[in-house]
Amino acid sequence: MFSHRLPPDLDPNPLTRAVSSLRAEGRVFIDLTASTPTQCGFEYPAGLLGTLADPRALAYDPQPLGLEVAREAAAADYARRGVRVAPDRILITASSSESYSLLFKLLCDPGDSVLVPAPSYPLFEHLAALEAVAVQCYRLEFHGRWTLNVDDLARVVDGRTRAVLVVSPNNPTGSMLTATELRDLHAFCASRRLALIGDEVFCDYPLQPGPESARSVLDEAQALTMSLGGLSKSVGLPQLKLGWMAISGPGELLADAVKRLEVIADTYLSAATPVQVAASRLLADGATVRQQIADRVLLNYTVLRSLAAHHPAVRVLPAEGGWSAVVQAPAVMSDEARAIALARDAGVLVHPGYFFDFDRDGYFVVSLLARPGDFRAGASRMFHEMDRPIER
Repeated sequence: MFSHRLPPDLDPNPLTRAVSSLRAEGRVFIDLTASTPTQCGFEYPAGLLGTLADPRALAYDPQPLGLEVAREAAAADYARRGVRVAPDRILITASSSESYSLLFKLLCDPGDSVLVPAPSYPLFEHLAALEAVAVQCYRLEFHGRWTLNVDDLARVVDGRTRAVLVVSPNNPTGSMLTATELRDLHAFCASRRLALIGDEVFCDYPLQPGPESARSVLDEAQALTMSLGGLSKSVGLPQLKLGWMAISGPGELLADAVKRLEVIADTYLSAATPVQVAASRLLADGATVRQQIADRVLLNYTVLRSLAAHHPAVRVLPAEGGWSAVVQAPAVMSDEARAIALARDAGVLVHPGYFFDFDRDGYFVVSLLARPGDFRAGASRMFHEMDRPIER
């Protein structure tokens, strides 16, 4: 009696079951999967949430694209990054996940498809399925850095493809689009009348960006383009539920897209008034949190690479931005078995690579958000445990 949009198997995976069992035995872990800033010891300014008590929030003024003050705040945040976008080309949402949902409604009929990168965050398949949309993967290839080849997109696109999704910086690879890749993507999408959706939520967290890194998908305007952001990553406030998308593209196509998005968004009106009214202050006052996160992820990434240098069997793949890192180790067992062994024998939690659609064993993903002392201890345990199968 239930929809086929939901996964047929909702049981926990073996890693989740193993960790739950160990916790029931009283085991305590160093969690190198923690990805929620509010749980990682950052200092938030006193009174930060007081902005939610602004009396203007008592007036309900439903605006499908979002309140003007919120759209102006998002436009100013793009300007901070050197990206120019007008407030009337911004749509306020409750989250980046909702932004995807609205865009799939805008662009796709049931059974249409979107192209998504792999490896990448495993949310896209679920979001698309809930809209009765299929996903087709294009592979990011590692050649000293993770690269996107437009020819790979051409091999998977078909008559029902409606959009290309890119994530820059990517989660978990940390790769960023180059200016050349961005131009090629725009030309590819424009020639096939595909939309380009750019997830840029990690843009404020550079690690080792290359000199050719593109600033934003909005820097080109050949194709209908949407850039996604939000408070969750930009100032470490996921619980406030405010996201946005900025839209650009050829004139008539852009105007038509905005009109249609306005109709869709008017059906839900999901972003709460208090957080929209407070958006400008939250972005300004939360800048100190953003800097703390940026400093920590860079520190932990540096520590991770330094520790890996003493373990020749493993390596940390270069990352240009974001707050995750990919560790490669000998594929002497499945990634899931290794992650379970790390939890059981070393007391460290990591993500196995298959969670992010790596195409073979030997990859692990760690979050760079943990407190520095915990991160160093957990990474040291992880590397020592990864050495063990080679020594046996």
